Amino acid sequence: MTDNQGLNLEAIVDASPVSRYQIGVLVLCALVAMLDGFDTQSIAFVAPAITQAWGIEPALFGPVFGAGLLGGLLGGVAFGHMGDRFGRKPLLIVAIVIFSMASLLTPWVGSMKWLIAARFITGVGLGGALPGFIALASEYSPARLRPGTVAVMFCGFPLGAVMGGIVSAKLIPAYGWQAVFLLGGALPLVLLPVFVAKLPESLQFLAVRERSAVILRILARMGSPYTWDATAEPMRHKQATLSFIKLFAPGTALGTLLLWVTLFLSLLLSYFLINWIPIVVNRNGLSVQSAVHAVTMLNLGGIVGCLLFGRLIVRFGAARVISIAFACGAAAVASIGLAGGSSLLLCTVTFFAGLFSLGPQMCTVALCSAFYQTFLRATGVGCALGVGRMGAITGPLVGGLLLAAGVSFLNLFLFAGAICAGAAISVGLLGVLVLNRRPINEPPEHKAAVVISNGMTR
Repeated sequence: MTDNQGLNLEAIVDASPVSRYQIGVLVLCALVAMLDGFDTQSIAFVAPAITQAWGIEPALFGPVFGAGLLGGLLGGVAFGHMGDRFGRKPLLIVAIVIFSMASLLTPWVGSMKWLIAARFITGVGLGGALPGFIALASEYSPARLRPGTVAVMFCGFPLGAVMGGIVSAKLIPAYGWQAVFLLGGALPLVLLPVFVAKLPESLQFLAVRERSAVILRILARMGSPYTWDATAEPMRHKQATLSFIKLFAPGTALGTLLLWVTLFLSLLLSYFLINWIPIVVNRNGLSVQSAVHAVTMLNLGGIVGCLLFGRLIVRFGAARVISIAFACGAAAVASIGLAGGSSLLLCTVTFFAGLFSLGPQMCTVALCSAFYQTFLRATGVGCALGVGRMGAITGPLVGGLLLAAGVSFLNLFLFAGAICAGAAISVGLLGVLVLNRRPINEPPEHKAAVVISNGMTR
């Protein structure tokens, strides 16, 4: 390969060194992820304060939590589809405006009906932003770094939640629960001009629209030593998305189903914990600040777990590491019910629960992106995350039903631990029945998946 050889855009990004320009794009995408995490979990931080202010039962918050997640599911699907037609960047900007404005209007709602509506609209914007920043971060990352980039993006989400928890613990006692939503809506609007000015459009979208001049300017800023050949672009970028049925082709179907089960259970668990820990803990005698700190430690543990297990995966294989982590998470999550009235013990236990449940969940997303061949990756990852969102919607609703039925604090988290154990079993089966049985003569597109899933190069 010579410097003057014409390459398509994907090959140029893969072959070139990572530039400061690309790092800047990744940082901006991570910043969007942090804002997304803050606003997604803000309702969990303020729920105990709202129940006290409005004099309502905590179990009534199940539909509020579920409305935001349903909005996220619909927003992700709709904005992802429209992004293919109108571009990733403009749809990402629109999504940011939607969740910002909805968050700013939330403090003025005066009933559960309007709170549900506000959280649904906020969820549409938050879910709509997700495919935008993931697509941009993926496209401006070389293939060798792409799985790690996906994991780092998801680290931005809990990092935003951690920062939101710390800030909320200070804002709520001083200024009331309304201040959390005002901050969550104002920050994205303040940063919006930066996103508009600095975030580039998807290279592949620009190629489809034949905007060669813009592409050449971006490649110049990347400092790539290679020449772009527009005629070398694969035809798949100009074809319709592959059929959903391709996910169930021989050799892929079982892996697809097990990935769906794992993400459904793990996201059900995550949102069960994130949304109900503050209310349940406050109901059992601890302060609102202690409840918010517990969720903060849960997310902090998830960040540490993602970084830790991401390194172990390279050596020992994804399925093995993730399965063991989820198994440990089952015990850690169940032990939350034994924390009693000690704020220090609660924060310690929730940190380890996040380490062994949220951490492997983010690594599962990276495994999902590596499992599918290049031409099927977007469809596979999108559908898997869609199924995961269904689990996220189910988690808060199940929690509300269990609380309404009078389930004890201890049994509530024993149930959550069993969900984590189910995720451990499903990803373990993925490793034994699918990843360990891949044929040696796999196509080149599977090389990255083999390295990630088995910890070795074939």
